[in-house]
Amino acid sequence: MSKKVIHKADTRGHANHGWLDSHHTFSFASYYNPERMNFGLLRVLNDDIVAPGMGFGAHPHDNMEIISIPLAGELAHQDSTGNKKLIQTNDVQIMSAGSGLTHSEFNNSKTDKVNFLQIWVFPKEKNITPRYEQKTFNPTDRQNKLQTVVSPEKDAASIWINQDAWFTLGSLKADFTEAYKLHKAGNGVYAFVLEGEVEIDDEKLSKRDGLGITDLETISIKATSDAELLLIEVPMK
Repeated sequence: MSKKVIHKADTRGHANHGWLDSHHTFSFASYYNPERMNFGLLRVLNDDIVAPGMGFGAHPHDNMEIISIPLAGELAHQDSTGNKKLIQTNDVQIMSAGSGLTHSEFNNSKTDKVNFLQIWVFPKEKNITPRYEQKTFNPTDRQNKLQTVVSPEKDAASIWINQDAWFTLGSLKADFTEAYKLHKAGNGVYAFVLEGEVEIDDEKLSKRDGLGITDLETISIKATSDAELLLIEVPMK
């Protein structure tokens, strides 16, 4: 029997710092909820809106897989491994913080806000050499199908993560149905609705709702309107 946890959009933690308007699915910074520390090895899922020209100054991380997915606008990235990049809609960025790095992320626009997801996953191996990767994914490859953008497969079309985790995006038309088969026994799936409405294993979800499911091999997906969906499959321990 599968187990489910539902996080409705309006129950997320919220912090508005002026330059940053952030919603936290899991405990983060000043938002603390002992019942929402993580979903398995998924530690952070932040929905961040950054004001024009503003951003996160250089700060350190270690032993965390940090994924950024821009939903609107452009982020200017810089880090201590020498990378200076621009990430845009349809890009996915990952940093394996490993033994330690510093980075900054700024809104590249002086006029428009940027909205991106900041996601942290605990690593499989600790203290690896810090690494950075980003790729642009063709949005037509997720029209009414599921597109894997993050995986532990180093030579795949996706970007590599130091964990047995898979991230999948879908741009789904109303009435689209699909069965998502988990890649690894013991993993769970956290579904996050970016736009529209979907039913996952008969649970009705709307924009920015989250649903974690464990103890099953396949989940059923139905778009009840045009929808954008992110699936995060992670080990549960």
